[in-house]
Amino acid sequence: MTGHSHVRGHHHHHTHDRIDAALEGSAQGLRTLWFSFAVLAVTTVVQAVIASASGSVALLGDTVHNATDALTALPLALAFVLGRRAATRRYTYGFGRAEDLAGVFVVLVIAASAVFAGYEGVRRLLEPQEVSHLPAVAAAGLVGFAGNEWVARARIRTGRRIGSAALVADGLHARTDGFTSLAVLLGAGGASLGWRWADPLVGLAIAGAIVLVLRGAAREIWHRLMDAVDPALVDEAEHALSHVEGVRAVGDVRMRWLGHGLRAETSIVVDPALTLVQAHAVALAAEHALLDAVRRLTAATVQVHP
Repeated sequence: MTGHSHVRGHHHHHTHDRIDAALEGSAQGLRTLWFSFAVLAVTTVVQAVIASASGSVALLGDTVHNATDALTALPLALAFVLGRRAATRRYTYGFGRAEDLAGVFVVLVIAASAVFAGYEGVRRLLEPQEVSHLPAVAAAGLVGFAGNEWVARARIRTGRRIGSAALVADGLHARTDGFTSLAVLLGAGGASLGWRWADPLVGLAIAGAIVLVLRGAAREIWHRLMDAVDPALVDEAEHALSHVEGVRAVGDVRMRWLGHGLRAETSIVVDPALTLVQAHAVALAAEHALLDAVRRLTAATVQVHP
């Protein structure tokens, strides 16, 4: 009985419920991404027109950042579509990792926009120029804030609901974009007082804010790539297993994210006098306990030791 491994498969109704929930999560993610792409595309067009006419470097940096934020929806959408594909004999765990790769792309885009905004801010400090159409610049900043906050709330809410670190990271990215859009108002206010350095200085501040977002987003994606999970989830799993009848001890519990679903592996110790059928029943009960106790757990492997 040592080394007996029990893999889910004798309770298909439970399996199908979990798979259906994962597919619905991908569908929700796709709807949120297309919604955010549309909102940010409109915001970017409005800001781009005003930035071109006014010469505001702060607004230009905010516009570019909003544009890149809108474009990050495309690789994430592709990842969600790939994640819905069934596992194959080559990709035996499915395509959930595509979401983590999309998260890496998001981080790179955030880094590139920080570099661009910083470069433009320094260039305009060294070569100052007048900013015109100040009321329109201020209005564009408000438009940027409203669009980004709308998108941020949708992405973060959906990302946390379906367990998508990439979508949450992108939502946090959009939220910071919103506050940097408000900073455009400061640049416009300073320019109206004749402070030519105010606009590029705000542009540099925006670049700094983007770097802070980059740090948080990179940490989230790093955790996913390194198979990090919230320790509270491990505690929940161990607690659930310890209360299963017939389980004498619980071994190491390992979990990892695949897309926005969790997989778990663990071992349990049972009475050596149990028959193989009885040990199998305990393993089955342990697996049910795991799936019921741990949110977004889609698969579990329970190994039995006497």
